[in-house]
Amino acid sequence: MACTVPKKSSAPPRNRPPRLYALDGLRFVAALLVVAYHYITLRDGWGEDSKAISSSVYHISEYGWLGVEVFFLISGFVICMSGWGRSLGDFVASRVSRLYPAYWVAVLLTAAVLTAFPDVRSVGSWQNILTNLTMLQEGVGVPDLDDVYWTLFVELKFYLLFAIVIFRGVTYRRCVLFCGLWTVAGIFSLGSHNDLLTSWAVSQYSPYFIAGIAFYLIHRFRPNALLWAIVAVSFLLAQHYVHGRLVTNLGAKAGLVEEWPARLVILLAFVTMGAIALGGFDRLRWRWLAAAGNLTYPLYLIHMYVGFTLIDLLRRKVPAGLLLPAITAFMLAVSWIIHRYVESPMGTKLRQAMKRSMKEMRAYSMDYERPRTPAHAEAEAEVRSRVDRTERQKVHAP
Repeated sequence: MACTVPKKSSAPPRNRPPRLYALDGLRFVAALLVVAYHYITLRDGWGEDSKAISSSVYHISEYGWLGVEVFFLISGFVICMSGWGRSLGDFVASRVSRLYPAYWVAVLLTAAVLTAFPDVRSVGSWQNILTNLTMLQEGVGVPDLDDVYWTLFVELKFYLLFAIVIFRGVTYRRCVLFCGLWTVAGIFSLGSHNDLLTSWAVSQYSPYFIAGIAFYLIHRFRPNALLWAIVAVSFLLAQHYVHGRLVTNLGAKAGLVEEWPARLVILLAFVTMGAIALGGFDRLRWRWLAAAGNLTYPLYLIHMYVGFTLIDLLRRKVPAGLLLPAITAFMLAVSWIIHRYVESPMGTKLRQAMKRSMKEMRAYSMDYERPRTPAHAEAEAEVRSRVDRTERQKVHAP
């Protein structure tokens, strides 16, 4: 029988773990990689292979799609951390309030820009836009308004799968079991010809989420052979899919591109996450990293087709060497506005509203034949009081 010893056993448990600024920095670097890949490597907006700044920059940017893999690696770490000690309702409220406010603005902004300037891409029907607002468009066969949204559906699958662990209660053992089962599912899905299993196993990307979970367990407790084995297997499986990901992102040009830089970037991402998990960056407290981390999600959501449209409008008037940094800076500014005036305040209100809703649902779902705890009685009393106030307002309303 194994015994796990927390890495910092003398420290009392905290409701909110301390911020890891290195994760913010890594997330921001991943976002810039994706932006570089879209703005420099892809011809959308340029009308031809851009090679906008220089040939060497162009070839480096061809590997920028790896920023998505880094996002998934970070996500496994962060979701395991944020789900620890939370109820399923709190986890749902947290994820919904985190994902949707900025996403709604991004969908509407992208739709407005593409409607006004449809040369780069058409928005399709208004029904497509409305369906995109749900973030579930891929599940019902509706095309993404912006191509970057495909990663959000992969994230949602991970959330739903990990929600099973949260429902049961997140523990060290259950996280390890989850990692093992998901790894096995990913392997068996490859030759199963089972669409359901293939869809949920997401075998190309699951190694990154799984490794992220293992890295968090290393961070929260301590490293051991089992956790490093999970990381090693995930790393090797991630390497297995490099060629397929190159083909997906570069198409016919994939045969002209070396694979070793992509493999090296994945190795560096795993090494960096390992250093974060082991506390190698705990002394890093630069506040600007947190600010950069806050811009990452809005930047990722809005940069692609809004940026392509701006490139298409300005490429004949402004030199590429000036246009690209200017558009990137503009996108960062818009991302800050979205975070400051939409994502942060609206996310807080949405989270509070969802928590109240969850509380009411629990209160109304109580079995009155069974003994109730003081917390249950308090929740029920609060709900009944709110209902009574509403009924009195209806009575006295003119």
